[in-house]
Amino acid sequence: MRVLDVGDGAVLVEFGTLDAVLAAFRALDSSRPDGIDDIVPAARTILVRFDRRVTNRESVRAWLRDIRPVDTAEGVRADAIDIGVHYDGPDLEEVGDLTGLGVAGVIAAHTGADWTVAFAGFAPGFGYLVGGPESLHVPRRSSPRTSVPSGSVGLAGGFSGIYPRSSPGGWQLIGSTDVSLWDTDRDPPALLRPGVGVRFRAV
Repeated sequence: MRVLDVGDGAVLVEFGTLDAVLAAFRALDSSRPDGIDDIVPAARTILVRFDRRVTNRESVRAWLRDIRPVDTAEGVRADAIDIGVHYDGPDLEEVGDLTGLGVAGVIAAHTGADWTVAFAGFAPGFGYLVGGPESLHVPRRSSPRTSVPSGSVGLAGGFSGIYPRSSPGGWQLIGSTDVSLWDTDRDPPALLRPGVGVRFRAV
């Protein structure tokens, strides 16, 4: 773990793996002291923003040194979000062929996994989900689509994700959902936030 200063009110913590990020994020998020404004995980880093009127860089660094990462291999949590999916995506059959699972096997693997939002990005409300079996690891499409419908459920690499709005995209689309992922009238607006558990259900 390496800690780098970012401006006057933030530090960036670097990790070697995504699993290490997830374990550290859980520990940080459950023990944040006064003055910590935001904890933002990414694929290999965590950005910690703090209020200099309440705390200081030295105190933040001391807090980071004392953190004991939380094991992420604990299964789905009781507060996991249930998301119904219509498994009718345009790439579902191809994903079945790529993985050797067939259509039914892809659906069973996707709904049988305990997913976790690792980090957010790409678009407001988009969460990169991890926790699926290696059998679902597929490459992005060689030719991205110019428009992917809102609510599309996809796979790319070791991630699953849901497009919160219509946008270009290169993920393999296996289904769709009617769940609203980003709602400015909701607090917080994003349904899928880092650390949140997700279970998919075929509808």
